[in-house]
Formats: sequence, structure tokens, C-alpha cells
Amino acid sequence: MIERQSVAPSFKEALAVWAKIGVLSFGGPAGQIALMHRVLVDEHRWIGEDQFLRALNFCMLLPGPEAMQLATYVGWRLHGTVGGLVAGLLFVLPGALVVLALSIAYALYGHVPLVEAAFVGIKAAVLVIVIEALLRVARRALRRPQDWIVAAAAFIAIFFFAVPFPLVIAAAAVISYVLVENRPQANSPIETSPLRLTDSLCTAGLWLALWIVPLGLVALLFGRDHVFTDIAIFFSKLAVVTFGGAYSVLAYMAQQAVETYGWLSAGEMLDGLGLAETTPGPLILVTEFVGFLAGYRHGGEPKLAFGLAGAAITLWATFVPCFLWIFVGAPYVEHLSTNPRLASALSGVTAAVVGVILNLSLWFALHVFFAKVELVRHGPLRLWWPDPSTLDIEAVVLAAVAALLLLRLKLGIAATLTICASAALAWFMLSGVA
Repeated sequence: MIERQSVAPSFKEALAVWAKIGVLSFGGPAGQIALMHRVLVDEHRWIGEDQFLRALNFCMLLPGPEAMQLATYVGWRLHGTVGGLVAGLLFVLPGALVVLALSIAYALYGHVPLVEAAFVGIKAAVLVIVIEALLRVARRALRRPQDWIVAAAAFIAIFFFAVPFPLVIAAAAVISYVLVENRPQANSPIETSPLRLTDSLCTAGLWLALWIVPLGLVALLFGRDHVFTDIAIFFSKLAVVTFGGAYSVLAYMAQQAVETYGWLSAGEMLDGLGLAETTPGPLILVTEFVGFLAGYRHGGEPKLAFGLAGAAITLWATFVPCFLWIFVGAPYVEHLSTNPRLASALSGVTAAVVGVILNLSLWFALHVFFAKVELVRHGPLRLWWPDPSTLDIEAVVLAAVAALLLLRLKLGIAATLTICASAALAWFMLSGVA
């Protein structure tokens, strides 16, 4: 099958479309990818179906938000590096501005009783959203017996033995790469252009410098023990291991931010995820919420200025690497997309992500439903153990409502969050009256 030829848009026309996609990109990666497919493939026909799918598969192999990287890739195809920059930035900036405003409001008013009451509902809804993501990914990823084995092994390694997330993902990719199955080759020819290694090395050097040098200057200016340096290092490491989308790395990020650095509590981490769920743009923007609170609480005075700086450092460390991966790898997409070993590695990573999301779901559920959860260790084995007397009946009921709305009635994420937050407020007011 030969792909239908498309007419490239003018830069001005593309700019308007990227802005539209950035504002409307709700619903997580699935909704965002569906939106781009409808706009770019079906409506405007700027890229062919096969090209779109090859690019999507490539982006899923990369660390970082695949939907944002897919937009960057298509922008690069249409208008080169400038087009990729514009597409990627417009995909992120609307949501980043909203998350920043919500983070400021949370820092200033988050402990007001009415706000806390609303977030009980948001946490319960977020838990169901994570479970829905688990079911969606599992249906797509667990098709063979070995996929179930990989997923189970990933869950056991993380939940019971605290094996680092990057090691789990790397092991799944390497094992699947080595144990590749025979796969049929594509029937249709793929047009490719000559590649120059020197161009790729120059591009990599430029974007590595853009990523690392500003963060290095921050570390030199504030010192190794300052929270800004911790933010720069932690989120740079996170940018390298965020395979499988934001859900797959949230447990790793939350446990580090909560338990290692003490920037926020587990409940506040859930609040941040709820904020990110209600905004356009990639879900990984929850890192901006974490970075803002870290700077606001631990940076110094004036708190708001340090919070803004913490958010900016986090965004830089999180998203500049995304442009690095795409601008270096984009010329190779058509060459690598039919490589059977890379396809097998992707299958292994996707299966492992199911186990990672299951770990995240249980970790979130325990902290949503119980006020007190202890970490019990027996040698290398560890287990999160809740105190039954601290069960939050309100959270359980609201989670059941969210499950009904989201899983049964197929209501949208924003509507589900709004209804659950409103129900939590009503519960709070009625309890006060009683």
C-alpha cells in the first residue's frame, strides 16, 4: 500500500492548529493521540496513516510523554526544527500555565478546610483514573503468556522488593530484545533518505548542552545542598527513565519526592496528580506541581519567587530532553520502525509497564483509603500495611462513585473529577451541619 501524498501547510496554518491541539489536549495520552490523529491525519491530511503509526511506535520507545513527542515529530516533519519546537512547546505551555496557577493557589489555600474537602473527592477519582489506565494498557499489552509473566515479575520486583523502576524497565527491554520472535516484515516499501552520523552527533551535542548547562549553572550558583540542585538532578534523571508514559513513573517519582526528599506528603502527591488530570497537556506536568512546592517550601524567601523558580527548573529538566530525543532520532524513524528486535523490546517494556502501574494503583489506593500506612520490612521483602482503624469511608464511597461515572457511564475525566469534588464538598458541609 502506498501512502497518499499530503500537502504541507504553511507555518502560519500549522501554528494555529498546534495551538488548538495544545488547548484541547485533555484526557491523557490516549485522548491526546486520538485528537492528533483526527486533526493531522483525517482532517488536514498532513501526515499519512502509516507514517503516523510508525512515529507513534517510535515515540513509545522513548522516555518522556509520547503524545508531546509525537506532536514534536510531526512538527519537525512539516517545518524542520522550528516546526518541532513550536509543536512541542504549544502542546505543553497551555497546561503548564494552568498547573502553575493551580499550584500557587494550592500552596496558598490548599489547607483551607473547603479546599481539603474537595481534594478528598479528587483523590478518589484519581485512583479510579489510574485503575482505568491499568486496564487500558493491560488489554493492549498482555496478549501472550510471556507478557503476563513480564508484567507479574515487574510488579513483584517493585512492590515487594523495591527494585528501582529504571532497572525493571531496562531488564524487560533487554530480555525482550534478545528473545525476539520471528515477525513478518512490512509489505509496503518505506521511503528513506540518507543519514549522516555527523549531523546526528552535532544535534545531540547541541541539545545536551541546552539541557545540562543551565542546570549546571543553577547548581554552581546555589550549591550542592540547595533544593534547586536536587530538583535539577532528580528531574533530569526522571526524564531519562520515564518510559511507558507518566503513569508508569509516578510511583517512582512519588516515593522519591515523598520519602527521600520530603518535598510533599503522599496525599499532596495525589492532589498534584488530580490537578494535572484536570488540565490540558501531558500528565507528566505533575512534576511542575512537585517542583513548585519544593521550591516554595525549601528554597527560601520570598517563597513565591523560589516556588516559581522551582517550577521553571523542573519544566526545563523535564521537557528539554524530549526535544533531544526527537531531533536526534527523528531522521531514523523510517529506518528503525520495522526492526523486529526494537518491536520486541517495545512489547517487553509495555508489558512491564502494566506491573508498574499495578504497583502505583495499590500504593495510591492504600494512601487514599487509609490515614495511616506503615512500611513493614522482612529482610529484602517489604510490604505496605494499612491500619484498618483509619479506613476513610468517605473516600471509599467517592471512589465507588468515580468508578461508576468513569468505567460504567464512560463520563469524561474532567466531569468525573468535578462531580467527585462537588460530592466531597457536600459531604463536608452536611457533616458540619450534623
